[in-house]
Amino acid sequence: MTSHQKESLNYATEKEIGTDLSDPTALLSEVHKSYLIERHGTVDLDPIPTMDPADPYNWPSWKKSTNLGLVAFHACMGTFTAAAIICAYEDIAEDLGVSIQRVSYLTSLQIAILGGAPLFWKPLSHRFGRRPVFLLSLILSCVCNIGCAKSTDYASMAACRALVSFFISPAMTIGSAVVTETFFKHERARYMGVWTLMVTLGVPVGPFIFGFVTQRVGYRWIYWILAITNAVEFILYIFFGPETRYIGADVHSPSSAFKTEYLSLQRIDPTPFELSEFWHPLTLITNIPVVFATIAYSMVFLFASVMNSVEVPQLLQRKFELNAQQLGLLFLGLIIGSLLGEQLGGFMSDMWMNTRARKIGRKPAPEFRLWLSYIGFLLSIAGMVVFLVCTEQAAAGKLDVRPVVGTGVAAFGNQVVTTVLTTYAVDIYPQDAGSVGVFINFVRSTWGFIGPFWFTSMFDSVGIANSSGVVTALIIGASFIPTMLLHCRGDRWYRSSTDSLSSGWIEK
Repeated sequence: MTSHQKESLNYATEKEIGTDLSDPTALLSEVHKSYLIERHGTVDLDPIPTMDPADPYNWPSWKKSTNLGLVAFHACMGTFTAAAIICAYEDIAEDLGVSIQRVSYLTSLQIAILGGAPLFWKPLSHRFGRRPVFLLSLILSCVCNIGCAKSTDYASMAACRALVSFFISPAMTIGSAVVTETFFKHERARYMGVWTLMVTLGVPVGPFIFGFVTQRVGYRWIYWILAITNAVEFILYIFFGPETRYIGADVHSPSSAFKTEYLSLQRIDPTPFELSEFWHPLTLITNIPVVFATIAYSMVFLFASVMNSVEVPQLLQRKFELNAQQLGLLFLGLIIGSLLGEQLGGFMSDMWMNTRARKIGRKPAPEFRLWLSYIGFLLSIAGMVVFLVCTEQAAAGKLDVRPVVGTGVAAFGNQVVTTVLTTYAVDIYPQDAGSVGVFINFVRSTWGFIGPFWFTSMFDSVGIANSSGVVTALIIGASFIPTMLLHCRGDRWYRSSTDSLSSGWIEK
């Protein structure tokens, strides 16, 4: 049984008896305790690591943080690449001789693939490790981005964009497993937040940067820069991205640990592949707490991230008569809001849980973290109302920053919801954090792909300002209320799901 399975079963026991296990270190040898104190300064750790230096929990902080930085940036490249051409729609349409609507499908196509592709990568990373999958992802994405840059017609560019999306997707979902495999539970929200923040930031940062590129050197340099970025990260990952998939039970020497983490590309888990593994993450639809958290997050993400990103060019570019560079600057609201929101959703979320633990003398239930999500829901609604109402009220031909402020407020709320609900989902199902990440990404990306197809119809039917009422109703109905139900019944639903833990498919 892995440390993650132990963590889940220990939590189930705590939930049943209403208190922590009396002494989780009671079965540790004195040698093991001495090792933990020397390495971490305490034995009060959750989960408790082995005495192996190859165990990611035993890595020094700089090594964990550097690896997480690379994985989080890799995850950012998924949404970053999809959104990169938003400011260049007009240029691409003119160059390839197609409509702007068809060019927008180059983004929608990538969003759809980003949702489904990780179902393929997750079992491979489970058998061969995270590092080989990430390295393969980066080098193949580099090649396909070069193909985009050299494409001379719409069909070839669409094909290359589809391949890029397929190859760049692993870190967007496996990142949750990397965080769980590397960081202790008391610091998990902070570092989970780094990963989720980068996924969120990819959407507005792409058009913000490449608006300048499109305006000054042409849109094809978007693809060249993406290819160069993939290549640079591939090189950095070779030296600073160790393997985090740890299943060894034997203690390794420092030299053998280095070989295991950096030099081994062979299969690390001999368990035979089963076809069901490729759709296993989707079976989490039967896990009510995970489903409710995912739906609540995905609805907020659809409006506060996808709508604000996709509709900014369509609603504001022509109204304010902006070029690509000026349009890119409008995404600053989303960037600043996301950065500020992460401080509440990540760092302060851990403080919230740790303070509660000290007050009651035991670990609080995961549902206690959900209190912070209500702040996110309310700010997301407020921001979307400001964005949509002020967009309709703004005078044509004269820049109005009020809609941008609205996107910033909504982005703040979205990031709080993103980190809090993702961390909650992992906390209640830590034995297979990778599947949680894949499932959340699948639902989020699928809903994000569908959304832009009905946004325009909604604006035409009820008006831009009145659409804020639709947005508010959907967030309250699909996000706020399900989260309240999690608060009331999440404990019971969780315990019922752990009854089948021993018979269910979990990472061994």
